Amino acid sequence: MPNLIEPKLISGNANTPLAQSVAKRMSLHRGINVGLVDARVERFNDGEIFVEVYENVRGEDMFILQSTSNPANDNLMELLIIADALRRSSAARITAVIPYFGYARQDRRSKARTPITAKLVANMMVEAGIERILTLDLHATQIQGFFDIPVDNLYAAPVFALDAMHHFKGRDDVMVVSPDVGGVARARDLAQRINAPLSIVDKRRGKPGEVAEMTVIGDVKDRTCLIVDDIVDTAGTLCKAAEVLMDHGAKEVHSYITHGVLSGPAIERVGKSVMKNLVITDTIQPTQAVLDCPNIRIVPTAPMFAQAIMNTWNGTSVSSLFDHKTLQPIYEGMYSGE
Repeated sequence: MPNLIEPKLISGNANTPLAQSVAKRMSLHRGINVGLVDARVERFNDGEIFVEVYENVRGEDMFILQSTSNPANDNLMELLIIADALRRSSAARITAVIPYFGYARQDRRSKARTPITAKLVANMMVEAGIERILTLDLHATQIQGFFDIPVDNLYAAPVFALDAMHHFKGRDDVMVVSPDVGGVARARDLAQRINAPLSIVDKRRGKPGEVAEMTVIGDVKDRTCLIVDDIVDTAGTLCKAAEVLMDHGAKEVHSYITHGVLSGPAIERVGKSVMKNLVITDTIQPTQAVLDCPNIRIVPTAPMFAQAIMNTWNGTSVSSLFDHKTLQPIYEGMYSGE
């Protein structure tokens, strides 16, 4: 049964433009002003984080919008402290909307005497008072099982499918490529949505951070290849995969990557690579260098998150957003006519 209270949004400092865009989208849908709760999230001189909420949140359905991206530790602590402030202010329910879930790559013990940091982060979030998680493209879907609270993991594939169908409309040479064997399920999902064949780049590492050998599984000759993955960090593997595909006769290479971490030499590599386009979402606030890179394009996630928050608030299905046909009207104006 829908609540009578309105959803309230509060944002940390990780990605304020995205939080403002979500609030704007919700205002359009609700027909009333949905703004961000007035609060301050500051740092003392020694780096300690301090949060003060200026509005009454007693009995309210609160949604914290905060990616745990770089600087991951600061942004994670902001999220936890905001949650604690809301819990101690008697909020009725606290949902953490985490577009990019940091530490997700540490989801298992890869070697002896190593941590499972994703589980530690999950414990911290629950202990802070968070009662529900809403995120996008978890690096490892089993992380949902690390929580004893509901976790809604949205997917970028429906939005990427709309984008691909718009930009490659009428072309029968499109092939979706997984940059490694572990990402086949994600690539297959997009391939099925746009009715395209699937290929795989099998990579073998010499030592951590270095790719020794890449093999293309499938015929990519004269194909327009779309590489699909969830995270692009230093972009070394991605740019190398694009080169290998071109060496195997691909016509052109584009990439669809959900989270643009883009650290270190990534932007320079992408700018000089053979890729025509790298398409990322705005789950991580893009730097000016990212915005200035001519072959990086950003698709918005605010329409999807705004709808997911409203569905969570009024008790309707979030999984309906897994279908690109459901998302098409939400992204009206961007991909019309498909």
